[in-house]
Amino acid sequence: MTETLKGGARRGRFRNGTRGVPLPLLVPALAGLAFLVLPLIALLVRTPWRTLPDQLTSPEVWEALRLSLLCATAATALSLVIGVPLAWLLARTDFPGRRLVRALVTLPLVLPPVVGGVALLLALGRNGVVGQWLDSWFGITLPFTTAGVVLAETFVAMPFLVISVEGTLRAADPRFEEAATTLGASRFTAFRRVTLPLIAPGIAAGAVLAWARALGEFGATITFAGNFPGRTQTMPLAVYLALQNDPAAAIALSLVLLAVSVAVLAGLRDRWMTAS
Repeated sequence: MTETLKGGARRGRFRNGTRGVPLPLLVPALAGLAFLVLPLIALLVRTPWRTLPDQLTSPEVWEALRLSLLCATAATALSLVIGVPLAWLLARTDFPGRRLVRALVTLPLVLPPVVGGVALLLALGRNGVVGQWLDSWFGITLPFTTAGVVLAETFVAMPFLVISVEGTLRAADPRFEEAATTLGASRFTAFRRVTLPLIAPGIAAGAVLAWARALGEFGATITFAGNFPGRTQTMPLAVYLALQNDPAAAIALSLVLLAVSVAVLAGLRDRWMTAS
């Protein structure tokens, strides 16, 4: 009996191995893998390794990198402050139009970033729906400023955090919160003392994804904040500008962003790339 089970397990592993993959599936799968990997290999092959240290130590690169890290971190912090409560609202409460709200929250994921930048201009620009009042009442002008970069990156990155945290909240057992409220804790206290520790891994994963998305944002940033060195020129914008004048510098900057992306994937490996 035991030998039979072991034999069946071995046959199952054999059927699921590469030798059991049908050729009509294996060929397009390898073609898809080559399509995704080939551009990355080309980037590494064409990288000017000899002049790379000089390219990466130039003041323009460091300024763009500093601004990118600063704005991405600020956008992630803003996403945490307003995105985690929004995710809790979507996961733990039932209100009319919740599906519509969820659709609107996830809309920036599929919205072209340039369209998002135009929408931000129409909303927060000097003549925008809200921006005109910010300008006339408080003298605050957001477009083409570093704060504008942070808002543009938050707009495109926060949905990643909200989706991650909402999924974690739905997987968490709400009875822990209910037990805390029956013991006299308020809903906010239960959220702060019970829920947050339970969903901390989901928040961390969502924050890393949001940070990586903010770091690589281009379309909404250049549309809403412009491309001013030292003020709004982040790494993706510097890559675009360098590609026109200095391709070697563009490759070096792209290599930095590639390294950051690999680091993000390595950090999320245990959560997203292993079987539960």
